[in-house]
Amino acid sequence: MIRGLLSVLFVLVTVAVSSSLAKPEKNIAKRGKRIPQTLSRGWGDQLIWAQTYEEALYWARAQNKPLMVIFHLEDCPHSSSMKKAFAEDKDIQKVLNEDFIILNLVYETTDKHLSPDGQYVPRIIFVDPSMTVRADITGRYSNRMYAYEPSDTQLLLSNMQKAKKLLKSEL
Repeated sequence: MIRGLLSVLFVLVTVAVSSSLAKPEKNIAKRGKRIPQTLSRGWGDQLIWAQTYEEALYWARAQNKPLMVIFHLEDCPHSSSMKKAFAEDKDIQKVLNEDFIILNLVYETTDKHLSPDGQYVPRIIFVDPSMTVRADITGRYSNRMYAYEPSDTQLLLSNMQKAKKLLKSEL
């Protein structure tokens, strides 16, 4: 009885292993396209995203690029609508890909510099490679200075350009 069960188990394991070896890998990049990353969380799958704030600061310094940090929540309707507009804006995606280190966080930070006017979402903060938070690059709202809405993508793009110019003129 036990010998029969072991034989059946052995056959099942052999079939499972051989079938998993026979399947081609689904995440192989084709013709230079980037593999979508789960770190994007829908904000731009073709972009390279930092995993942590510390890693993002390291890469910003090493590559002398500004860092853009996006604070959001998965179940927030404002975050979801901004994410959709952000991911569909080809100009924003292009500038990010070429000139920025990017990080999106679904949790709040204890660093008070990253929430100069409070903790709300979505919030976008720019940081220089010198690790200086750019409090002077703001959105259009006086009560939520770093908030952007889907209709603010041109303002966000303009602020991204401003972060690049300040990088060249101040550092």
